[in-house]
Amino acid sequence: MIKLSFDLESKEGMREYCKKICDTNNWILQKDEETLRDLIEGLVENKTKYGYQSCPCRFASGNRDLDRDLICPCKYAPPDIEEYGTCYCNLYLSPDYYERYEEDFVQIPERRPVEKEKAVLDYMNEQVD
Repeated sequence: MIKLSFDLESKEGMREYCKKICDTNNWILQKDEETLRDLIEGLVENKTKYGYQSCPCRFASGNRDLDRDLICPCKYAPPDIEEYGTCYCNLYLSPDYYERYEEDFVQIPERRPVEKEKAVLDYMNEQVD
């Protein structure tokens, strides 16, 4: 088995990681360079802050167990890409996205269960008390 290593605390390393995710899943990356750069920076910030690359478009708690479903690519990315052609952030896209959709950015419904969101908020409130 080949072990790949990426410096996920650098923008270049995170971009390479995201490209590998695309290669593995037959997806493509967002083509808008400004949007892609912002998403990569968000992933790097979360990796640096929390120790894992949580979804830059969702609220992470800093508790890996609570956020496991949000570690990029989040567990919701495959069904979102299947149904809408893009993940929640519009970072990962179906290979035919630009042929199927006229919009550069598609807002899709949140698939994360409300119970998970509530657990994160409860955890965050406990940390403040």
